[in-house]
Amino acid sequence: MSKRLNKYAVDLKSIKKSIFSSPGRDIPSGIVVFLVALPLCLGIALACGAPLISGLISGIIGGIVIGAISQSDISVSGPAASLTAVVLVAIQSLGSFEVFLLSLTIGGMLQLLLGILKAGIIADYMPTSIIKGLLAAIGIILIFSQIPYALGIEQNSRLMDYSRNFILYPPDIEMILGSLAPGALVLTIISLLILIFWDKTFLRKIKLLPPFLVVVILGVFINIFFKFFIPSFYLEGTHLVNIPSIDALSSFFAFPDFGAIGNINVWTYGFTIAIIASIATLLAIEAADNLDPHKRISPPNRELIAQGIGNTLAGLIGGIPITSVIVRSSVNIEAGAETKLSTIIHGILLLASVLVISSVINLIPLASLAAILLMVGYKLASVSIFKSMYARGWNQFIPFIVTAIAIVVTDVLLGVLIGTAISIFFLLRGNYYNPFQIERIKSKEGEKIRLELSNEVSFLNKPAIKKTLWNLPENGEVVIDATFSTYVEPDVIELLHDYKDTFAKENDINITITGLRESYHSDAKLDLIKEPYVKKEISTPEEILDYLKQGNQGYVAGNLVSRRLRNKELMDFIRDAPLATVVNCLDMREPLNMLLNSGIGDLIPIKAAGNLMGTHLIHSTEIACRKQGARLILLMGNSGNSFIKDALECHLAGKDSYLQPLIAPALASGEFSEERLRTEQINALADSIVLWNLKLSVSSIIQQNEYIKEEVTKGNLGVCSGFFNRETGKIDFSPLYQVNGKN
Repeated sequence: MSKRLNKYAVDLKSIKKSIFSSPGRDIPSGIVVFLVALPLCLGIALACGAPLISGLISGIIGGIVIGAISQSDISVSGPAASLTAVVLVAIQSLGSFEVFLLSLTIGGMLQLLLGILKAGIIADYMPTSIIKGLLAAIGIILIFSQIPYALGIEQNSRLMDYSRNFILYPPDIEMILGSLAPGALVLTIISLLILIFWDKTFLRKIKLLPPFLVVVILGVFINIFFKFFIPSFYLEGTHLVNIPSIDALSSFFAFPDFGAIGNINVWTYGFTIAIIASIATLLAIEAADNLDPHKRISPPNRELIAQGIGNTLAGLIGGIPITSVIVRSSVNIEAGAETKLSTIIHGILLLASVLVISSVINLIPLASLAAILLMVGYKLASVSIFKSMYARGWNQFIPFIVTAIAIVVTDVLLGVLIGTAISIFFLLRGNYYNPFQIERIKSKEGEKIRLELSNEVSFLNKPAIKKTLWNLPENGEVVIDATFSTYVEPDVIELLHDYKDTFAKENDINITITGLRESYHSDAKLDLIKEPYVKKEISTPEEILDYLKQGNQGYVAGNLVSRRLRNKELMDFIRDAPLATVVNCLDMREPLNMLLNSGIGDLIPIKAAGNLMGTHLIHSTEIACRKQGARLILLMGNSGNSFIKDALECHLAGKDSYLQPLIAPALASGEFSEERLRTEQINALADSIVLWNLKLSVSSIIQQNEYIKEEVTKGNLGVCSGFFNRETGKIDFSPLYQVNGKN
């Protein structure tokens, strides 16, 4: 028992240490979050049709209770805008706020149960594009919803409706100009300037005084200045924060009506609150973790437990539904919070504001808070975020932009569901098009088609496999390689057998299936089909060159075929004659087998600095062909050759260089005049000299080696060059060298 107590004491000590590790950042952040949360708590309660004090109760519980239980360092919980419609309808349907509190209590207990059952795992499967779309949408909504407060528009103005439906109802500029408050506009501009330029001045070194807090304090004093010196700019009434006064503690709480426990609607709304609040919370903590500069991870199941306890307590003492909320969490992160001390402090300040300092808080202009939220909204929905998502490709950008638009037009949950549906579509589409890689092997006997199945093949891949196989030509030869598939769906296995046993036979298709297991269950016996790996039957230089061209096309298209082999097959394959010897520059370190999509043992690499062939290298090339059986000599240059470029720079600067011999033959040819060297860009010159060296080396091989010349004349051996473009990955091949004709 004593060991348990000691362990508990150690754990408690470590928790305290982590919470109080950065008070200099967390305390100011907590103050800023409190100032932002205060009007939001009141506004959401108003939107729910609940007593205003219920919003503050939930804010206090979200800060102190959930903040203490949760293991999220930067997430802030409080009244949830995503549940306002549900709460409003529930209160009206159930007939009283007290009966609604019973539903909330039930919903909280159901949430607690979901956390205990570890239902929070669904948060791990939320795509990044959806999370970023959610954040961008929240940013857009924040910007437009704060415009009326930033301009000082009266709360009964039509612009307040516009701020909630800005997509459907464009603003009336004349109406805006006629109803704005100049004092609010001035405060907003001053506040925005402070927030924008704060980090560009010496003020950024003052860690204990964050710019958000400065904006709020300065807003109060500027408004007091307006009162005495520019009365027409003075803001009062609806332009200021308004906390209701509490005359007695009994008026602070409300309690659930347990007499309605048998009402089915009470349970229905309780279940609805539990599901929506849980999903909203999981989305919010995922988004907050995404914004966290330290990229810490919040345990989702622990968060559901904390939220369940918080909502149960809110139902018992008169609050409204609570979730982790993105706006307050974003402000918390932007204000520099490091631990959950910040959210606890914000809850304590909410409590104090109700009991002690409501008169002081009511001096804060809403325009100052609006400026803070405008900056937070811009950072969530900045142009750079849209550009970065666009750069990731359509499969990321479309779900992102659809999610953002759907949330703005509808609401958070429906928008996320729409975005998730789009993501699933792209997932299915990706699975449809990527169940295998196709290689077409040409030989004297005809064309063989080889399909290498992916690492995992599920029922989602079945339509693509079926479409491909059933559209193959008659009288063909097909190899299906499942050697490196760790899982193949039983439906796909059955499909392959149906194709082999029926369709292939009826259409004279010679099919070989290798590496396919009859069962992929973890406890099943591995029963590999012992069919040989089909080797390429390519013999002529023309066929080899076509094979390498097709391989590079596959590389450029991202359609690489893995030619990994088992041990015995690997040794057999290497013992076969290679296809080609490839001579490339020392500067080129890219893997040839990948660039040419060739098999193991297909190529013999030889290195020649600057792509210039000397006597020894030409003799080595002869040995590769004469002794090992290569039928093609490929001299390959590459763009951006650093050796050639350095030699050129030294030459232009009048300096001696050990690399000078690499460019000397080209410069002596007369094709590269001094004027051209001075006017043409260095990279283009380097590429031109590489091409010149390749042409010289091809000629040198033929002229200086009688064996190679004779074999090329007979058509038994081919010589050509290739130029590899490092930017595109494409290799431009020259035609095979003709001894008695033009190249």
